[in-house]
Amino acid sequence: HALRTAEKALLPGYHPFEWKPPLKNVSSNTEVGIIDGLSGLQHLVDDYPVDTISKRFRYDAALASALMDMEEDILEGLKSQGLDDYVKGPFTVVIKESCDGMGDVSEKHGCGPPVPEKAVRFSFTLMSIKIAHGIEEIKVFEENKPNSELCCKPLCLMLADESDHETLTAILSPLVAEREAMKDSVLILDMAGIPRLFKFIFRGTGYDEKLVREVQGLEASGSSYICTLCDATRLEASRNLILHSVTRNHVENLERYEVWRSNPYHETVDELRDRVKGVS
Repeated sequence: HALRTAEKALLPGYHPFEWKPPLKNVSSNTEVGIIDGLSGLQHLVDDYPVDTISKRFRYDAALASALMDMEEDILEGLKSQGLDDYVKGPFTVVIKESCDGMGDVSEKHGCGPPVPEKAVRFSFTLMSIKIAHGIEEIKVFEENKPNSELCCKPLCLMLADESDHETLTAILSPLVAEREAMKDSVLILDMAGIPRLFKFIFRGTGYDEKLVREVQGLEASGSSYICTLCDATRLEASRNLILHSVTRNHVENLERYEVWRSNPYHETVDELRDRVKGVS
């Protein structure tokens, strides 16, 4: 019983919450702990065979738990801004998602089941929390060390190579579906005895560059195009290290990959490469 109580206190999945409107294709049951990372996959005859071990939390349960961990910070932030600590919101929460390989985890000594030699972790960080106040938004929380391991919440762990993007795509697709559903809904979570409203904004800024290049069909790091989110070449960057800006997003990368794959304008390889700039 003591272990069960500790689990309920420490792990995501044991805080009652509600979504309005309800999340599409996500169970309304809020008491979910660690689940199989392959749950939620649609298995069809033609599907890529996923042969891996993966464990994860349900995304919405993990977010609710992370917010409950920050209850004191949120209430203190409201007070420091001169706001009543009983306001319901809505609060706007910015989430930074991260996905990176964890290197070689193969068993060097002893015995045990054979496992893939690489592991990948998908995690998130609560970057900031704001509340609407009149015509402006007031920040009640901001993460001081956004790149620290201490504020990074693990969401999914899989034994797979980060370069195996078919497996990564298959395992992460249910997480992505849950995230997309949350974008159009509001979380209702009891905090200090008051139901609070939370909306989420997701930023994929913590993805490992090698992983981004692999999954989005970009040329490897030796490419003359040096960035995953702009069209700068090495030559241009060597002449100007300051005035670069983000000129495209991850969705556009995938669109360019489709252009590269299908070549709708029937161009030569050089013409096509110049059009998609670093996608291949």
